[in-house]
Amino acid sequence: MKDQTPSQSQGSSPGERAWALFNVLKGKNLIPEGYIETLTDMFANKFDPANGAKLVARAWVDPEFKKRLLTNGTAACEEYGYTGPQGEYIVALEDTAEVKNVIVCSLCSCTNWPVLGLPPEWYKGFEFRARLVREGRTVLKELGTDLPSGTMVKVWDTTAETRYLVLPQRPEGTENLTQEQLEKLITKDVLIGVALPTSTPAR
Repeated sequence: MKDQTPSQSQGSSPGERAWALFNVLKGKNLIPEGYIETLTDMFANKFDPANGAKLVARAWVDPEFKKRLLTNGTAACEEYGYTGPQGEYIVALEDTAEVKNVIVCSLCSCTNWPVLGLPPEWYKGFEFRARLVREGRTVLKELGTDLPSGTMVKVWDTTAETRYLVLPQRPEGTENLTQEQLEKLITKDVLIGVALPTSTPAR
């Protein structure tokens, strides 16, 4: 019997299979020139939580924009050019003293890529997805967000039709900060809803 190479005996890796598929499709002229490069640039450079931070900071200082964001999140995001895959139907969820909104995808890991960036690893985990729906307050506390007893945790399950963005409350003591400084208070975790914005801009 002939010796087998590791790939023959153990099977190919997902990366190898992806490239094999790419080469087959490319050979059949089914992949447009520059398609892969465009996607790579989109995921690496254009899908960014800094985009969501810009929207939130603008909503904090501009009541009219805030109204547009809450009324039609998709159109408000389009004003900044934040569109594309996973961003076709965007709904902004406003936190209040009574309600803390949190985003999850209980079936997989869908989220609002153009505004939140790609989902973090913990967001994809089965334990997080299952527990957040059942015991949201406990999960948030474990992640470092201890809410007042009177605040209700409202969990929003992302679907194929809807992608969400959390609009958190503006922290007290930030009245003198510029819009650009306010953007630095907002992280991906804040946009997902598992964290609260700080009152001090990150350096």
